[in-house]
Amino acid sequence: MPTINDQLKALKVIPVIAIDNAENIIPLGKVLAENGLPAAEITFRSDAAVEAIRLLRQAQPDMLIGAGTILNRKQALAAKEAGATFVVSPGFNPNTVKACQEIGIDIIPGVNNPSTVEAALQMGLTTLKFFPAEASGGINMVKSLVGPYGDIRLMPTGGITPSNIDNYLAVPQVLACGGTWMVDKKLVENGEWDEIARLTREIVEQVNR
Repeated sequence: MPTINDQLKALKVIPVIAIDNAENIIPLGKVLAENGLPAAEITFRSDAAVEAIRLLRQAQPDMLIGAGTILNRKQALAAKEAGATFVVSPGFNPNTVKACQEIGIDIIPGVNNPSTVEAALQMGLTTLKFFPAEASGGINMVKSLVGPYGDIRLMPTGGITPSNIDNYLAVPQVLACGGTWMVDKKLVENGEWDEIARLTREIVEQVNR
């Protein structure tokens, strides 16, 4: 069974999804999987997140499903029970990390400076979300962090676009980037599946050139 890191490295892009109507995740998941991106990070920014994870896990049993914006133990537990493979947090909270370790679900916490990287390393974590990527110094900060901390693996998210993603993926320690443009909330709400399919195909082709 490939590890989460193996899967992230192979995918290179993780769609970061904010969803208000859980039912929309079924056609969305189908479009993503059919166009080369069998992965989703469903953010806990709406009440529909838990149900969306549950529905997606049922519809796409082999998909890599993460739960994003996890801030506490209760959310982490709900995500695991719904079928998430891993959780992602925007920042580094030792209490949330400890809770995930106790619950038995992998967490990729947010970091954006040496202090948070060291706090994560101290708790045995090496796969980290670099967030908010562009606002935190972008590719220059990524290179600055992987210099002294060569063992870390990063998933930059926040401000990632087709025009800058290649720069991030060129750094060996970057596993994948989180992106929202191919799963834009308005596209999902309006059921623009053909456009989502086109954007997904385009980015999959781009990062695998």
